[in-house]
Amino acid sequence: MTSSPSGRIRGGAKRDVIQLFLSIAIILLLNFIASFFFSRFDLTSDKRYSLSPATKEMLGKLEDVIYFKIYLEGNLPAGFDRLNTSTKEILDEMRVYSNGNIEYQFINPSESSEKKKQDEIAKQLEGKGLTPTYIALNVEAGISQVKIFPGALATYRTREFPVPLFREQFGVASDVQLNNSIQSLEYELSTTIRKLTMKVKSKVAFTEGNGELDSVDVSSIAHALGDYYSISRIKLDGKLENFEKINEQEAIIIAKPDSVFPEQVKFIIDQFIMQGGKVLWLVDGVYANMDSLSKAAETYALSMPLNLENQLFKYGVRVNNNLVMDMRSGVIPVPVNKKYQLAPWFYFPLLSQSNNHPIVNNLNLVKGEFASTLDTVSVPWIKKTYLLSTSKYTSIQNAPARIDLRSVFRNPDQKMFNMAYKPVAVLMEGEFESVYKNHLLTGLDSVSRIKIKRKSPPTKMIVVADGDIIKNSVQRSTNRAYPLGYDIYSKQTYGNKNFILNAINYLCDDSGLLEVRSRELILRMMDRKKVKEEKFKWQAMNTALPILLVVLYGIIQAIIRKRKFTN
Repeated sequence: MTSSPSGRIRGGAKRDVIQLFLSIAIILLLNFIASFFFSRFDLTSDKRYSLSPATKEMLGKLEDVIYFKIYLEGNLPAGFDRLNTSTKEILDEMRVYSNGNIEYQFINPSESSEKKKQDEIAKQLEGKGLTPTYIALNVEAGISQVKIFPGALATYRTREFPVPLFREQFGVASDVQLNNSIQSLEYELSTTIRKLTMKVKSKVAFTEGNGELDSVDVSSIAHALGDYYSISRIKLDGKLENFEKINEQEAIIIAKPDSVFPEQVKFIIDQFIMQGGKVLWLVDGVYANMDSLSKAAETYALSMPLNLENQLFKYGVRVNNNLVMDMRSGVIPVPVNKKYQLAPWFYFPLLSQSNNHPIVNNLNLVKGEFASTLDTVSVPWIKKTYLLSTSKYTSIQNAPARIDLRSVFRNPDQKMFNMAYKPVAVLMEGEFESVYKNHLLTGLDSVSRIKIKRKSPPTKMIVVADGDIIKNSVQRSTNRAYPLGYDIYSKQTYGNKNFILNAINYLCDDSGLLEVRSRELILRMMDRKKVKEEKFKWQAMNTALPILLVVLYGIIQAIIRKRKFTN
């Protein structure tokens, strides 16, 4: 007995309905089970959509909402639209890991058609710490230069901080600048969140007592560091109370000393390091400044006797008594026909990163003034990493070196600049041996109460052979301090501030977020020459190939159906 065709059709339809409902039930069950687990997959080769473990941990501990106002909206070039999209993507990712405690809004600061209103908003944003950038836009009348604010304001409870989303880098192509800015998004946002939510700050101190820069000369960086750390100043001498106070610090900054260090002070610093303390040394190899040239057309750079040579040598570095001249340099005003013009001043080198270490990765050029070079020496258990160096066209003058202001009017002899990439800053990490390991010290009161350590636990220090890197310009008539890295002559802002911030963040190493700076996103640029040569081929392929595939699919389906129903 055979079943009828209609019965077979009804049985097949019933089976299809059962399979459909069974599939839906399985999908619902899988979704229900998956709701108890959380996982995200990043299939990109450079993991551009993945947050670092330190960022995820910090986001998971947020107790309240952090609100971002992002001023990247409006008529922007394609590159800044990409920065806009990347910012939104990373904030969405952060929102997931923060359990909804990240909220944001994109705002167009030029939305108003009134020029007065736009200027008022721009003034408010600059007052809150956002740095404007000028871009060229095509308009009906031609090309117009427009001021934009590629940054954000982050608010948490009663606190508010600016967030720079775009980092300008001199001499770097705009596409690369934007890609570097996108690379740094997680770092910029994460460090801002950390500043907003920080409850207990580590202690960092500037030292005094040996001719170091005063509080006005470092007020810009001290204010910036104050967002992360508890900043103070400690006068070092041979008193026991200084020894006890310095050991409360996470790190100390020795900024451009100009007088000899007594052995008692060296001992206090040495034992601070032996306790695991970190030091940022900013010391000059020679004495030279522009004030001398304001009185005469020439001066001499002389060796700087600080009595630190044996101490730094013991740790693994030597600051040389020489003077760097670099064809990649800052500028100074010089009189020309009763007017002042800006001319390159080779004694103000613009230093660049020596490698991709997190401290200097994607860092703008750092402006030096009368910098020296340094060398490292072989010391067991110490790892050394150069951070900043001169350009390919460098010249070195050993002290005493003659500095002639009139040289700005002469064409430089390029044969003189035959040295390249001379190091100016170095990071040292490891277990340091005490300078006083086999040395008796006298003169420090109650030295018998101090338990002398002869070797440190793993710790870090950074030595920079230019004290002016941390010094901000000051308008002496009003005692107004300019932002660190701002050049009052060229109106450019260099990377000095970010370098010092990154250096202290790395030395203190209390969050691990600085590691985010080492990540690199691959900038996949089109080969414009190849695109032009093969334009027709790719246009034809993208136009005709989809149609051919659809036609081919239709023919194959027709053949399959014909064979099926023929059988």
